[in-house]
Amino acid sequence: MFWIWLSMLIAAATAGQDKTSELSFLSEPGDVIAVRDRPLMLHCQVEGEGPVTITWRKNGVPLVTGQRFSVLANGSLLIENFHKRRDSNETDAGEYDCAAENRFGMLISRKARVQLASLPKFYTHPESMTVDEGGVARFQCQVNGIPEAVITWERNRTALDTNDQRYTLLPTGILQITGVRRPDYAFYRCVATNIANTRYSHEAQLNVSAASQRMYKEPVILSGPQNLTLTVHQTAILECIATGNPRPIVSWSRLDGRSIGVEGIQVLGTGNLMISDVSLQHSGVYVCAANRPGTRMRRTALGRLVVQAPPEFLQWPQSMSKPAGSSALFNCVAQGVPEPHLIWLKNGKVLVPGDNIKLTNNNSTLAITRITSEDEAIYQCIAENTAGTNQASARLAVSLSKDLPESPELLSAQALSTTSIQVTWAQPPAEVTDSIIGYVLHIRKMGEPDRGELQEAVSKTTFQHTLNFLEPSTTYSIYLKAYSPLGASKESQVIVVTTHGGVPAAPVFFTKVLNSSAIQVFWELPDKPGKVEGFKLYYRRVPQQEFLGPQVLPSTTNAFVLTGLESSAVYEVKLLSYNGNGDGNCTTRFVSMREEVSSDKTDAGSEAVCNCRQEGESSITGIVVGIHIGMACIVFCVLFLMFGYRRSLFCRKGTQDSWTVPQGTETSNGGAIVIGQRNTSHKEGVNRPPEAIELVPQGSSLEVRDSQAQQLTSQCEVLIEPHQSDQPGMGAG
Repeated sequence: MFWIWLSMLIAAATAGQDKTSELSFLSEPGDVIAVRDRPLMLHCQVEGEGPVTITWRKNGVPLVTGQRFSVLANGSLLIENFHKRRDSNETDAGEYDCAAENRFGMLISRKARVQLASLPKFYTHPESMTVDEGGVARFQCQVNGIPEAVITWERNRTALDTNDQRYTLLPTGILQITGVRRPDYAFYRCVATNIANTRYSHEAQLNVSAASQRMYKEPVILSGPQNLTLTVHQTAILECIATGNPRPIVSWSRLDGRSIGVEGIQVLGTGNLMISDVSLQHSGVYVCAANRPGTRMRRTALGRLVVQAPPEFLQWPQSMSKPAGSSALFNCVAQGVPEPHLIWLKNGKVLVPGDNIKLTNNNSTLAITRITSEDEAIYQCIAENTAGTNQASARLAVSLSKDLPESPELLSAQALSTTSIQVTWAQPPAEVTDSIIGYVLHIRKMGEPDRGELQEAVSKTTFQHTLNFLEPSTTYSIYLKAYSPLGASKESQVIVVTTHGGVPAAPVFFTKVLNSSAIQVFWELPDKPGKVEGFKLYYRRVPQQEFLGPQVLPSTTNAFVLTGLESSAVYEVKLLSYNGNGDGNCTTRFVSMREEVSSDKTDAGSEAVCNCRQEGESSITGIVVGIHIGMACIVFCVLFLMFGYRRSLFCRKGTQDSWTVPQGTETSNGGAIVIGQRNTSHKEGVNRPPEAIELVPQGSSLEVRDSQAQQLTSQCEVLIEPHQSDQPGMGAG
């Protein structure tokens, strides 16, 4: 809303100063059809600061005024006698446009197509036919006329009585006669007339045969709808004539199921569909159906209607004043069917992109950077398609820096919350404020391209503004411009501020040894811009305690080369990302210069995430981690031994599928392991530990040796029994 308000204010101020300097067309030449040897007038009127010179072009070539061509005082072109030589291709027909020029630039009108009226011979003549009495007759003739000829019909060289409801005359040159009678026997011909000539077709005879016995005939569509391509506001005629016994009922529908509607819809004769003033919504496939009354018997025919629309502008380029060295952006958005093609003109000539001129978004955006006085001109956006052309223009004025306001000073910002930032700047002196009409804040996430920039406009009396609806933990770059009716000031100092939230996550990075004294460090950038303000890179030679750095890198950098390193040494490299909320955790890697590649190919212990807010903590952290790992291994071993001993106490007799104790031979199950045995000679209710058992590997099996094993023939299985409550320290197995 603020930006719209500021744009309107600038436009109003600019219009007040340069109202008469803007060149614009009051009327442009339109498509016209000329008659041979008759005068023709093409209109062109402009307004703007004088003096204004108007010239005309034909097919892009300047038109020489003289004997037959003259430019009137109001800018219109008069052709005294339009001609075309019969013995050559020389003709006055073609595409005409007028060019208006003043000291600010040149403006080109739309192209007007001028055609010579003509009416050649018929290329389709009506053909004779014989029709049963009560049947349907159809005659057709076709001719290409400029303009389109009006076609009427004659019966025996007398104008046909159009009051007879049995006669249907379609503008496309078709005559339908329903319910044919014997008096209809005659000779028929069509007459084509336009401003160039009148022509008569060949005659066709209609013979009427005696009606046969009234017998059933299936519905037949004699002529269905043809594919049509029209321009909006024209009239569409979709033919459909059917015959059969009984007489079929003709109906229309759309293939997509949408309603045809009633406005502008009319049925001609017994089933022809006429759509007046067609629009884009009328485009589609139309279905003509001939139904036998009282049954579901039907015949169908399809025809496609394509409606085109000339270009119309949704967004026009706006005139502006810019200081030298700045940038200008013109937008031009047009719609039409088919989609219009956009081209740009600079002072009437096709604009060619260059070093400081870029066309993007299918030519809908014109960007001019590093503006110089040579860029001051009138720029036109030309939209063209097969249905027509349209043009819109804007002027770029290059203003001197002394005429523009000074750039705002003392710009500062602070984060208020996770989603808002407050920006303040110094109030200029009163004499400067009088020429300012408003300010515009430009805000962009760090690392985001220029097209992602957001703008907020504020009034001339505001020197503090809060930016809301921002993202948490995101870093933004902000600058300010002051606007006057002549244009914008230079950018203020760019400031960087981060909304409240957390610090960035530890970055993932990799290393590569380039040579004996250089290591390349590269990492992944965040998925979303603004999450990181920059990176800090440290390194040290092991076993030195102090890190070198930091090497501070911007948020858009994802690689750095460490040079001047010692060969055959080991280095520890660490990388962290930071934002306005502080430094994030870092990632470290050890790199050996003895190897040709980085330690990425070593074990996983070469990379670790650490909290390295202070330097020199990585070595202490490594020692602590090593002690914890060693203690864990010792505890694991003790538990394993205790668990194995406890389970050996509860082996009892089992079935044939239980663990076996062989007598000095290998176990029958090659992969089995004898865990323990239960003594069968102890008294009931008394447990005592088993004799010592020695497990000796024998290939894939284990041999059990015991002083009493030779006496045992029973088998044992693993048994988990609850211990008595008087045995402390033993839990359920």
